[in-house]
Amino acid sequence: MAPKETRSTCPYCGVGCGVLIASEHGQIVGVRGDPDHPANHGRLCSKGASLHLTATPALTRATRLLQPQRRLVRGGSLQPMPWGDALQWASHTFASVIRADGPDAVGFYVSGQLLTEDYYVFNKLVKGLIGTNNIDTNSRLCMSSAVAGYKLTLGADAPPACYDDVQHAQCLFIAGSNAAHAHPVLFRRIEEARAQNPELKIIVADPRRTDTASCADLHLPLQPGTDVMLFHGLLHIMLWEGWTRPGYIEAHTEGFEALKTVVRECTPEKVARFCGLRVEDLLQAARWFATSSATLSLYCQGLNQSSSGTAKNAALINLHLATGQIGKPGAGPFSLTGQPNAMGGREVGGLANLLSAHRDLANPAHRSEVAALWGLPSVPATPGKTAVEMFQAAADGEIKALWIACTNPAQSMPDQATVRRALERAEFVVVQEAFADTSTTAFADLLLPATTWGEKEGTVTNSERRITRVRAAVPPPGQARHDWRIAVDFGRLLENEPGVRAKGIAHSLFPYETPESVWLEHRESTRGRDLDITGLSYAALEAAPQQWPFPEGASQGRPRLYEDGRFPTPSGRARFAAVTPAPLAEARESRYPFSLNTGRLRDQWHGMSRTGWIGRLFGHVPEPVVQVHPQDMVRHGWQEGDLVHLTSKRGSIVVPVQSSAELGLSQAFMGMHWGSEFLSGRQHNGQALAGVNALTTSAYCPSSKQPELKHAAVKILKAELPWKLLALSWLPDEQAAEALPRLRRLMPLFEFATCVPFGQARSGVLFRAASAEPVSDSLVAEVADILNLSDSDVLHYTDRKRGQRRSMRMQRSGEVSHLEGFLLAGDIGAEAWIKSLLQESLPAQAYGRQLLSPGSKAPAGVVPLCKTVCSCVGVREDAIQAHLKAIAPGELAPEAAVASLKTNLGCGTQCGSCVPELQRLARLAEPSFTL
Repeated sequence: MAPKETRSTCPYCGVGCGVLIASEHGQIVGVRGDPDHPANHGRLCSKGASLHLTATPALTRATRLLQPQRRLVRGGSLQPMPWGDALQWASHTFASVIRADGPDAVGFYVSGQLLTEDYYVFNKLVKGLIGTNNIDTNSRLCMSSAVAGYKLTLGADAPPACYDDVQHAQCLFIAGSNAAHAHPVLFRRIEEARAQNPELKIIVADPRRTDTASCADLHLPLQPGTDVMLFHGLLHIMLWEGWTRPGYIEAHTEGFEALKTVVRECTPEKVARFCGLRVEDLLQAARWFATSSATLSLYCQGLNQSSSGTAKNAALINLHLATGQIGKPGAGPFSLTGQPNAMGGREVGGLANLLSAHRDLANPAHRSEVAALWGLPSVPATPGKTAVEMFQAAADGEIKALWIACTNPAQSMPDQATVRRALERAEFVVVQEAFADTSTTAFADLLLPATTWGEKEGTVTNSERRITRVRAAVPPPGQARHDWRIAVDFGRLLENEPGVRAKGIAHSLFPYETPESVWLEHRESTRGRDLDITGLSYAALEAAPQQWPFPEGASQGRPRLYEDGRFPTPSGRARFAAVTPAPLAEARESRYPFSLNTGRLRDQWHGMSRTGWIGRLFGHVPEPVVQVHPQDMVRHGWQEGDLVHLTSKRGSIVVPVQSSAELGLSQAFMGMHWGSEFLSGRQHNGQALAGVNALTTSAYCPSSKQPELKHAAVKILKAELPWKLLALSWLPDEQAAEALPRLRRLMPLFEFATCVPFGQARSGVLFRAASAEPVSDSLVAEVADILNLSDSDVLHYTDRKRGQRRSMRMQRSGEVSHLEGFLLAGDIGAEAWIKSLLQESLPAQAYGRQLLSPGSKAPAGVVPLCKTVCSCVGVREDAIQAHLKAIAPGELAPEAAVASLKTNLGCGTQCGSCVPELQRLARLAEPSFTL
């Protein structure tokens, strides 16, 4: 009997891909893209295609939070407790804080990965029952500048374009987005559009030459933070050349004269110097953008995560308004959402400055409407603490109790020193989470187990305003509960605590028994609003995903907005924003001469609480590194893999350095995902290193309150840590999952340590560490024991005087032996070839003596591994390079070379996430290749 398939969505980026989850006997056994979902038409990225691997019974037992647990003392062990007792404790404690210090002494920090129904209940709980606006979300780190930019210019938080516009566009302007890695399924559409329309022009504005930029007709490698000047410079050229649309400006906009005054001084020569660009490239970009019959902008965190994020968004939208590139097929400013339901959270008002259905907290009429809907005399008027402000307030003792749901601020928030001080100082911390071992769960007084992907029921909204029903494929494991249910149960207890419920209110604010009952109230809140969905129902969404607005009586949603030139502003006109360029919050200077940019890796997601257990997703970027320009490597005398101190004004980490031609001089890049679960060590003050966000700044945009995660001034100095340790081991699936958290607890005992999974078809664990002096034998032995490298059949070599040790676990099958695990301590120079033996499962019987002998010389025929380019099929870069050399160099165009790679090696034939890299390798393989 074939497994049952259940329709749901992918829990990663905001593209909102539909998935079909295969399950049998209550377990998820497979996943594939939903061919009928209009967001992805059956496609999935490498992460989405691996979703079923994150839900195996072995990983569920090893990684999931399966029952409520409490700590009697901070830093102590966790003790299980019944759900009733857990919620009563939480209710009593929050009520005590509210009575003693007022409602603003509590804060709720939630997530763009919650479903809309979850979000709605939390928003009502905090703003309706408790009477504070101290609820914010990790979407603040992701999309709040896009929200503020849309509202400032177009009047509402409503992306005006849709995915189909990619096929209609004649010019794509991609700014601050490496869509090839961050939104791979959408990038497949871009590749298809180019194949169908060779005249399509693609411009990419990004400081790095990413895989997205390498596919562009024109790359604008602007200096970090200069986006507003770039956009103003383009508008200056458009005005000078007569490429604007005066008729559209006159009929549908206001404020253009003030903007013209600002951009008058932004001459091409000045902008070129300021941004580090060529004048001729500015002219070309302006020409293509303005004169194309349809220009679509795609943008993401490069604009949003900035201390001037709202200005960057608005300045780009100005270009669309000035050229009439909006409200028609293939045109418009399209913000790419970073999370699966960041849009849903915005719709229900789940941020500290918003109310339900895109209502503004500052508007008395809007507050009255929400109060009437909820049956309350009023809702609070004072804006709540946004994400950065909330944790700063907790660190200062102003917020006493924190409730954190479905997010990991001890990894993802900037300025980790402040965040961790907040979590330590808060009197009571509740963490509502699916996964047991995130950085944040270590700070919790109370842990509440929540459901996650494959188990949840409700709705989400993607970047193109499309609402999709999410359906549960399997029952929750253990005692896990749905997020909305936890909030409802807690709210019912809290509203009966003395001094919490508003006077004169007899009814419960939480009458919900199903997610649909929550959604129906949310639906009613949208009546007459820009996102009106009163024409929808759960039954309609069961039939097909739908875009808003979809008011009562409508037969379909609206694919694109503002086609009639009317905007949701008091005048009905769009507003030009006369924003001025502002400097970075933290400029480079002599003490901190590098610009650190953090961003997404192709095969990972956020803090990796889900993807971080799957070895195949570490093939492309196996371990944490910081990348710098090759000339900077030479100038500072660094070698590939050297450990360096990466230091900002807020903190320091130790990480390997790697050269990358994608970067400009004095620039550095590091994946945003590397938190203390994967990269740690011991600081000089004895504190554990806190991952990449120990370095980032909490300085934020004054309008959106979104922090500048995209830039921090840093210095990079070589780390003198001569004693090193490396251990890799194949393990049974469940043992590998159990080994990772055990090893991570040892990481702070070294001055540098990283711990990651590896393996395509098998489960492996890699542990790497370094210290100034050899560590104790007992600590090395503990690492070896966790990785099955201390058994009696393991071969050992030890030189205690020099701090040297080698351990090799072999497995014999007939006449052939294979290396199943190894540990190198002290001298790890043989790492490259010994890793190849293990990870490629090469015959190792001839190398017994050499495996145990000091030294690094590789045996003949054993070559170091290259990185994996195709995670789905497991194709490495060396195999790709060899094939490209073999297929008649110079005779095939890159497209034909990529087709040959797909046919012969299988790479790029599954999810397609690796195709941009295949194209880049094909272009680099032979100078005669041209686009």
